[in-house]
Amino acid sequence: MAGPEQQQQVEEKAEPMDDAEMALQGINMLLNNGFKESDELFRRYRTHSPLMSFGASFVSFLNAMMTFEEEKMQMACDDLKTTEKLCESDSAGVLETIRNKIKKSVSMKSQGSILVVDRLQRQIIVADCQVYLAVLSFVKQELSAYIKGGWILRKAWKMYNKCHSDISQLQETSQQRSSGTQDSLTADNANHNAPLENEVTAEALDRLKGSVSFGYGLFHLCISMVPPHLLKIINLLGFPGDRLQGLSSLMYASETQLPSFTVMVLVLPFFALDGSDTHEGLLEAKAILQRKSLVYPNSSLFMFFEGRVQRLECHINSALTCFHDALELASDQREIQHVCLYEIGWCSMIELNFEDGFRAFERLKNESRWSQCYYAYLTGVCQGASGDLDGANGVFKDVQRLFKRKNNQIEQFAVKRADRLRKVSPTRELCILGIIEVLYLWKALPNCSSTKLQIMNQGYLDEVSCRGLKNLLLGSIHKCHGNMRDAVQSFQLAARDEYGRHINSYVQPYAVYELGCILLAKPETMGKGRSFLLQSKEDFTGYDFENRLHVRIHSALASLKEVVPQ
Repeated sequence: MAGPEQQQQVEEKAEPMDDAEMALQGINMLLNNGFKESDELFRRYRTHSPLMSFGASFVSFLNAMMTFEEEKMQMACDDLKTTEKLCESDSAGVLETIRNKIKKSVSMKSQGSILVVDRLQRQIIVADCQVYLAVLSFVKQELSAYIKGGWILRKAWKMYNKCHSDISQLQETSQQRSSGTQDSLTADNANHNAPLENEVTAEALDRLKGSVSFGYGLFHLCISMVPPHLLKIINLLGFPGDRLQGLSSLMYASETQLPSFTVMVLVLPFFALDGSDTHEGLLEAKAILQRKSLVYPNSSLFMFFEGRVQRLECHINSALTCFHDALELASDQREIQHVCLYEIGWCSMIELNFEDGFRAFERLKNESRWSQCYYAYLTGVCQGASGDLDGANGVFKDVQRLFKRKNNQIEQFAVKRADRLRKVSPTRELCILGIIEVLYLWKALPNCSSTKLQIMNQGYLDEVSCRGLKNLLLGSIHKCHGNMRDAVQSFQLAARDEYGRHINSYVQPYAVYELGCILLAKPETMGKGRSFLLQSKEDFTGYDFENRLHVRIHSALASLKEVVPQ
């Protein structure tokens, strides 16, 4: 006699399963704080269909992108590859195979309809898996990972193009039929397209078109993650990258009701809102949040992204409220708790609330398995800035012990900074300078209020041993205030600081870049500004966060080309 589990499996196989509806149910669970239930549903049915397998892989990918933990990233890679293999088991020759089958028997039309949708869906899922695998590769910020990710994207690009062409052909045929123009086609064309026009409903085609648009949009935004000096390699692989095209495709996809598009709002804050020119990305994210908040009023994920938008709009108190609410709602989801704690710590630093920042980062240092040495450094500077210098020195000693990823720029930076502070005996001023430094490097100084910037300017930047860094940060604060004359003077002093070059290797190239950006703003100094940008790009190498600066230089030069076509 079969046991309960075996009986349940028999019943599951006996009953037809609407995988699209079930996948939507799983995503809705996820967005309504049912993280455990969603994961269980997808894991339970992941072998039943490609779409359910993809749902399980998407949840795994999302967890990896929220934590950046090595084991979760590896698990996401394995899950995505499993989904890809399941889809590729029968994915070749979509239209040709269907035409051949239907020519054999008119009675197979309904079966052909299912096969068309299924095979196109499989190809789109494979391409989506490729994009997600490329993202997981790119976040490592290593040369070999960028090149590997580029080759992965090449496969996705080909599949998206083919699927888009196939779906467009089917839509065109369907529209011709519905408008009554099919009779005007030649006999040859009619014979060629007749099977296809009867195969797929307009609703199914719309769903497929939205699906390919979602992946296509992600593809373009993924390309935007590649450092500019590697873009030539990517272009040689045969495909371009267009961030605006990506956002447009994602907005189109977000209007549909498919499972993947319901979580469209998860994409924009990661890819579009990068802390620089965020106006367009903010408008799009806010529009999606407003629509989806009616459907998911108590979703910790949507609450988290609402906080991200509030922070980027410099509404720090509102952002903190959102992050604390999201933290409470995600009581059983460690990944979301950690991203909320990180944002709470970040907002606390922006507000110069060092004690709250210390508590958030200390919890991350103890609980997170990603970059504990980075969290330890942030814990130390917040602790020292609040006045507990002995406690801060103890934490700085732990940073070296927690250093595990020697090829990671963030961890390298944290170790060097903590080691220096420990050797010179940390002062409150040095710790606060360290906080202002990370706010600058992560482009969060523009999120600070004028009052907080004024406090930073007056009281915390008098440390003589860090003259170049001090002038770079002073220039950035003046720039945020709109005092461009003082900003230029400070950046010039930072750019000339040879003494601090060995201690703060990035200061000079960043200062030259900042000068270039200011000069670009005026037509009469635009040429000189461009020269500074090129100097920053070509005259310096081997410094901290070099890739990040190259991205910013590339963006500034691209905006210049839009103003003055070359």
